[in-house]
Amino acid sequence: MKPHDMGVLFDECAENGFATQVHLDRPFDIGTDARTQYTVPQLAALVREAAGWLAAAGAGRGDRVAIVKDNHWDYDLLACAAVRIGAVPAQLSAHLPGQALETLLTRLGPALLVTTAGVLERGHAEGIGLAATARRTLVLDAAVPGALSLDDVRGHTAPGPRGRHDDQPLVINHTSGTTGVPKLVVHSTRTIIGKLARFESVRLPRIGLRRSDSLANASAYSHGRTFCWTASALCMDPAEISIITSGDPHLADPLLRAHPPTVVEALPASFVHFQPLTERLDNPFRRVRLIISTYDAVHPPTVRAYLAASRHRSPLWMEGWGQTETGPLAFRFHTRRSVLRGARGASTRNLGRPVPVKTRLRVVDPATFRPLPRGQAGLMLARTAARGLGYVGESDRWSAKQHGAWWNTGDIGAINRDGSVELLDREVDSTPQLSCLRTEDALEVRLPQALECVVLAAPHRVPLPVVVTADGSLDRAVWKQAVRGLPPLREPVVLTWSQVPRTGTGKVRRRALLEQITGSTDTFGSGRWT
Repeated sequence: MKPHDMGVLFDECAENGFATQVHLDRPFDIGTDARTQYTVPQLAALVREAAGWLAAAGAGRGDRVAIVKDNHWDYDLLACAAVRIGAVPAQLSAHLPGQALETLLTRLGPALLVTTAGVLERGHAEGIGLAATARRTLVLDAAVPGALSLDDVRGHTAPGPRGRHDDQPLVINHTSGTTGVPKLVVHSTRTIIGKLARFESVRLPRIGLRRSDSLANASAYSHGRTFCWTASALCMDPAEISIITSGDPHLADPLLRAHPPTVVEALPASFVHFQPLTERLDNPFRRVRLIISTYDAVHPPTVRAYLAASRHRSPLWMEGWGQTETGPLAFRFHTRRSVLRGARGASTRNLGRPVPVKTRLRVVDPATFRPLPRGQAGLMLARTAARGLGYVGESDRWSAKQHGAWWNTGDIGAINRDGSVELLDREVDSTPQLSCLRTEDALEVRLPQALECVVLAAPHRVPLPVVVTADGSLDRAVWKQAVRGLPPLREPVVLTWSQVPRTGTGKVRRRALLEQITGSTDTFGSGRWT
């Protein structure tokens, strides 16, 4: 089965007799009971029930329904419910700062805001009335004055599924927001389902999902990646799907051990947090044959740890590079043999080749936009039919990133002679002195005690390294040894994980971190294409 209409996705999978068992690390926020296991027919019934709630709350065809809640897969169930009644869901992370969330909701002007009492309370604590941005507000977990509760909308039958043209808006997701207020990206059925999810729904050798697979996903479910993943993974009818909502390894471990995965997809930050589990004798990753990472760079020691933990004869790590606006643009595979080079200081910044048939890439001079020869670093442009429809409330910003049929990614990189893609830095974070990403890779290889290394570039200054450790300490002699042979760096700032400002996907908000440490947000890059 190939996905198409997200409003009836779960119904169609149930009608086809799909037998996937879904296991949750905690109950859904929209669940009517405390269950943590579902069959596909039960999920289909929950989506239909939620569609009734949204319709009873006044949402209908063409309306925007903003969803802001705690991290869980029911973000996508609610989105499918909204699609079912003809509305356009906008999935916003509750992890966003209050001011950013208010800005995005104001741009959306939703007919309905679906949220929780905790989100509204955090907004009030910052002096922000989030409910005022929407015509009506539905609170999932409490009775709040002036808002609807689930008790007000339960028991309403949803109208029949309302279809839409493949090129009409289907879903709205925000970008990561590492450099400021995120953008709101609009996708259609053709772009995110037809060009992305259907492509992933092919049983390719080694990397395609099998019906015998146990799939674990530890993600940020407000992002477009999981909306696409929901469509493709469900249509592949795997034996099991395990949903992990927390980056805490102690909370994830029981579910992982109860249902040892054969395929894992997770946030880079989650891979870092779960890495201690790979060292257990009964490590839950022993059956893994395929690991998928997106969103952000994953450094060599982390890749090596998971591949070594698997008892599969030849496990693969598939690393993708892409954007919310475009979907995946390039990917590469790591094997046990290839990551041995990482042990000798190699970088994982080579992201393989463009997605076959789907994507073209070119590198241009940032000043003139003239194409550069292979091997020379410049601004990376992409051409793909999966590109979204635009930014909500920022049409000029969208237009500025288009160059004919090409899309300006805002990344600095190179295309090697063999056609592979080398990602060096975001343009706004770049410096001519070094590649921040490559230097971070080298530091993490040389500092096994580091949870993460971040190199910050500022104008007229030597780059500033930030080392994240469990206790916020680092031996000076160890640091001196680690930077031997590297380009000049300032003395490191050593922080704990919680001291670093992050997005909902665990990415470092580099400009916020730079301001936190130096009091300035000035970067060497122009930031024109963020």
